[in-house]
Amino acid sequence: MALELVAEESINRLKTDMLEYIQSGAAESSSPQEILTWGLEKFGDKIALSCSFGAPEGLVLLDMMHRIDPTARVFVLDTGRLPQATYDLIDRVRDRYDKTVEVIFPAAERVQSMVSENGLNLFYESVEKRELCCRIRKVEPLNRFLSGLDAWVTGLRRDQSGARQKTPKLEIDRAHGGIAKLNPIADWSREQVLDYVKEHAVPINRLHAEGYPSVGCDPCSRAIGPGDDLRSGRWWWEESDLKECGIHLEEKGSGI
Repeated sequence: MALELVAEESINRLKTDMLEYIQSGAAESSSPQEILTWGLEKFGDKIALSCSFGAPEGLVLLDMMHRIDPTARVFVLDTGRLPQATYDLIDRVRDRYDKTVEVIFPAAERVQSMVSENGLNLFYESVEKRELCCRIRKVEPLNRFLSGLDAWVTGLRRDQSGARQKTPKLEIDRAHGGIAKLNPIADWSREQVLDYVKEHAVPINRLHAEGYPSVGCDPCSRAIGPGDDLRSGRWWWEESDLKECGIHLEEKGSGI
């Protein structure tokens, strides 16, 4: 894509050489460590890792980033409905890496209003209400936090779902003001992720050992059986193939 087709807000946030590198596709042949090193050198304290502490991918990237720069930033979205195992893991990571984990909360008044109008377990009633809950508890806090960054890092992989098959290793995130979005392990398999975890003794969520490949909010996650799709334990009552909370979709604030 030519530079002139990029939204002007992107050009205001990123330098021309960064835009050219992102759009060149050169990062597709780079290792995760090379991409992370580039991001940390270019953005300094204006780049942060988004780690859910509910999937091994985020912890693998946290370990990689810590080895490159122990001061690298990491944040988690605390929806208020996370399982205890996730909170325990956050504290384990603090101790293991001597690292501050930035905990981002939703706006209390927004949550209170939503619950007052729709009940505590509104997400079971319809896709629309589940999207509303995701939007208020995850999408809006993420948008607010990313407004202060120039780049962020995610653990997206192409084989996680059909919606993620074309995920590039580097992209311009138009949904968040044209900042850079780094997906360093986009081309990794789950086996590669787990191999890294084993090789480097990376701490992961204990619920994985109980059949949860992906751990989100407690009422919206469950264990799966052998051969089941790895995302099938998330929002399992929904029939749609597109099971996303909205934080990785192009349309800002869609809540899908």
